Amino acid sequence: MRNRHPEYQYLDLLKQVLERGDRRIDRTGVGTLSIFGAMTRFDVGSEAPILTTKRVYWKTAVKEMLWFLTGKTNIQDLLKENVRIWSDWPLARYRKETGEDVSQQVFEQRIVEDDAFARRWGDLGPVYGKQWRRWQGPDGREYDQIAGVIDALRNNPSSRRILFHGWNVAEIDSMALPPCHMVYQFHVSNGRLSCMLLQRSVDLFLGCAFNWAATVALQAMIAQQCDLELGDFVWVGGDVHLYLNHLDQARLQLSREPRPFPKLILRRRASGIDDYRIDDFEVEGYDPHPPIAAEVAV
Repeated sequence: MRNRHPEYQYLDLLKQVLERGDRRIDRTGVGTLSIFGAMTRFDVGSEAPILTTKRVYWKTAVKEMLWFLTGKTNIQDLLKENVRIWSDWPLARYRKETGEDVSQQVFEQRIVEDDAFARRWGDLGPVYGKQWRRWQGPDGREYDQIAGVIDALRNNPSSRRILFHGWNVAEIDSMALPPCHMVYQFHVSNGRLSCMLLQRSVDLFLGCAFNWAATVALQAMIAQQCDLELGDFVWVGGDVHLYLNHLDQARLQLSREPRPFPKLILRRRASGIDDYRIDDFEVEGYDPHPPIAAEVAV
């Protein structure tokens, strides 16, 4: 009997949310269908879980991950890389505080071209990268969680404490958006590095595919830096939801048959975790169905 395509783990979740999801009013006002608690597992040593039933713009996801790793929190650098997925939150704040109904294109262009404007309106607060690389301790010291993970994997790979997270209670209210992908835990077995991502809130149609692609890219970078092969990527979702304006798109995706997953390749060995660039990543054998557009709920 032929093995079932691993992408059906995602498609089964879509179907479950559509059929059994609890209809809820959410923070954005759009509304969702929601279930609580889900899990998937992929062997990323052989293939990358980049969805094929719609095109995933994986380079955008990897660029975002590389930005997180810089520890920066201003969208100016992202926009210079043509990554617009974080613009909605500062744009909404700008419109609310100034009363100016500026277009997203004009706002983004000004962020890119005007450093003073970017400093005032482009910062997201102490979001992901700040917590990952510059967690502020009560003693005033900054803690680099990523460096700690790499050190532990090299020197104490059997530890059960190899993880990092972004849920800094003291700074949640200062963030444009509290971390959705919260905890990354690592495990080494037989020279293979596995990663488990705990995600408290999952936009199943738009966000999930990006989170998977970005996490596998991070896993590949860390594995390479620690001379390990790739093992499993395990994903755990808390509130797994479809926005009510994504339901038709989800049904369209469910009508499509998965194609073979691609393979993620690192073209070179970087000198350190901070030395990776987007050109270092290649996705081989990616032949997805066409993209499916949907609006982000802010």
